[in-house]
Parts: sequence; structure tokens; C-alpha cells
Amino acid sequence: MDDRLFRSAMGKFATGVTVITTELEGKPYGMTANAFVSVSLNPKLVLVSVGIHAHMHNRIKESKRYAVNILSEHQQDLSALFAGQKKDGTEVRFATLDGIPVLEDTIATMTCNVTAEYLVGDHTLFIGEVTDIRLQDGEPLLFSQGKYGQMIK
Repeated sequence: MDDRLFRSAMGKFATGVTVITTELEGKPYGMTANAFVSVSLNPKLVLVSVGIHAHMHNRIKESKRYAVNILSEHQQDLSALFAGQKKDGTEVRFATLDGIPVLEDTIATMTCNVTAEYLVGDHTLFIGEVTDIRLQDGEPLLFSQGKYGQMIK
């Protein structure tokens, strides 16, 4: 099967946009990701899928902690920055939640301790137990077929 065909099919699925953050040796790191899913209510578990060649992969493996920052409809610039599509012009201000650097003004942020890792294909699935949550009002940033979008109100 052609890789482009597979990517095109996956792009038909609309998702929210997250930035996964962690800290290693006192420095904050982030990566845009839409491969995020809730796994369990009891215990409260979420999963992020990170490519084994991504810089963030080894940072999460070492820190054993991460935060999921669910972006608002006004944070497309942050998504582009942490996806490596934008190199400058975007100021990033980190706050801290449960000792992990997090983005400000997201509609939801949750911190996690890694409880399991599964190498599957060219990605590792990091399952994290949620340790803290911060919520704010707002609408989510959406992504589908290579484009950003917003909810119709």
C-alpha cells in the first residue's frame, strides 16, 4: 500500500490539536501532536503516540512525564511552531502545572506520569496516568486534511 494513500485516508479524520510538553535537565520541550486519546477513567489514563525519530521521543522516555496541552482555536501559531513549520515570530510563554512546563491559554491541560510504553511500528505509545488538570473556556483548534479549522457555532 502506498504511504501517501494511507496518509490521505488518515487525514480524513478530523482531530483536535495538542502540544505535548515535557522538561529535561531544566529545559522545556514541546511537540505538536494529534495522536492523543483517552484510555481509561479509572485510573485516569491517556495515550500519546510519538515517532521514534522525533526529538520528543527520547525526552519523554527519559523524563517519564509529559503534559497534554489542548489548543484553542486561537493557537494555530503555536501548533505550527511546535510542528516545526514556523521558526520564529511566535513567543512561547510556559507556565508550570504539577512541575511540568505547560502552555498558557489552552482550553485544557493535563499532566501525566508515564505508566507504560509500547513500541508499535515506527512509534512509541506512551500511556500516562493523569496527575493534574487545568481547564479554561474556549473552542478547540481542529485539524483535517492538512488544514486547520474551527467549530461552527
